[in-house]
Amino acid sequence: MQSVVKPHSGEVRRSSGKLSFRFLFAPTTLAGVASLSFLFVSGCGNNYRPVVSAINPVGPSSQPEKYAVALADPGNGALGVATLIDFSGDTVVGTLNTAARPTYLLLDTSNEGYVLHSGTGLIEAFTASQLTPANPTFITRNVTQTTLPAGSVPTSGLALAAIGTGGTGALYVVESGTTRVAALSAGSPPSIRQEFPVASNPTYVVGSPAAARVYVLSAGTTPGVTAGTATGVENTTSNAISSVIAIGRNPVYGVVNSDSRRAFVLNKSGDASSGSNGTISVINIQANTLDTTPRIVVGPNPVWADVDQSVNELAVVNAGNGSSAGSLSIINIPLCSANTTTSNANCDVNNPVDANGFGTVLATIPVGVNPVQVAILQDQNKAYVANGDGTVTVIDMQRMVATKTITIGGNLNWIAATSGTPTGKVYVTASNTQVATAIRTDTDEVVASIPLQGFGLAVKVTAQ
Repeated sequence: MQSVVKPHSGEVRRSSGKLSFRFLFAPTTLAGVASLSFLFVSGCGNNYRPVVSAINPVGPSSQPEKYAVALADPGNGALGVATLIDFSGDTVVGTLNTAARPTYLLLDTSNEGYVLHSGTGLIEAFTASQLTPANPTFITRNVTQTTLPAGSVPTSGLALAAIGTGGTGALYVVESGTTRVAALSAGSPPSIRQEFPVASNPTYVVGSPAAARVYVLSAGTTPGVTAGTATGVENTTSNAISSVIAIGRNPVYGVVNSDSRRAFVLNKSGDASSGSNGTISVINIQANTLDTTPRIVVGPNPVWADVDQSVNELAVVNAGNGSSAGSLSIINIPLCSANTTTSNANCDVNNPVDANGFGTVLATIPVGVNPVQVAILQDQNKAYVANGDGTVTVIDMQRMVATKTITIGGNLNWIAATSGTPTGKVYVTASNTQVATAIRTDTDEVVASIPLQGFGLAVKVTAQ
């Protein structure tokens, strides 16, 4: 009979008198353990076998948890439909109903969604979060409602997320056809703080959570003819009006730069000296007045813009005449703190001035017919322009050239981009189709068509 000698330090030894077999392995060397498929022993006594722990394979990093929210209108007075789309798989996570005739979708950085409605002062609110059996948040019964005073017809707005711990956040809503803008506390439901007066025909509110104030854009008594204004409103619970700034004609949209110190207002009809071109009015938010670079001339009929934060550039969509190709203007917008060390006495990082080249139009790139929006993919320096002719133009922001045209179909009306690993996504809706289209940003190919149960109105993402 064989005798068994207890191993030491991972050594297994079998003695049969004349002949000794030794199996040596290092228990801490997993590769060596894994290569030892079995240990066969005959005879009596205890069998000693190494314990092998499997190593799970390391795959690609998981996609972040975020969502796209698409708003659709089935028409004929039917209830609106909001669809929550999982970013990682482009699957429908849940749907909920809104009131009939939805017209505008807002989404703040706290993932609170707001829906405005045509012909009524109704504002609906919901939380854009995952639907699970234990926490079914994205469902119709959780939609809350607020009604603005009689005569209010909200058409656009700006939702600001809460600032810091305990912040209240704010929701500014333009009341079409009036001279009022409503300020509400963000949340579900939003609560009305006050209505404040502005110039005739307000169109949009420009701001950010970190900005000292927001600006209400108004087209004036005769839009496109009279000069527009930007009414400065302190971004606090008081919502006090602090300025009225003259800007270009027919202001329609605006954005804020990455440090919330400059606002850029798109004037669709330009000004007296811009000819057929539109202009960008630049507002110094800290000084609460026009910037030292007060305006920038772009292409005809600018309608939308986005900021490339990594390189301090502004991308402006010029719709053109609606029958020929539109364009994308790329504008340099650096401040001195971005390119100059703080040792420079002329550069105050707390109140930076425009750096050299600020306001320079770096490139004007042809896109599709009747472009409506642009979304910049921040981690890849790429811009995606949604065109009314059913195409998406892909722009390399570093080389400042169009690299691809993606055919989607339909009358595109909204586009949103979000980063990710191994790929980001771009989501697009169209006013005459009942799907949201998803595009992979690593290949710039269409990967999914998500049903919306109605005609697309807008799509937003919960995070860039």
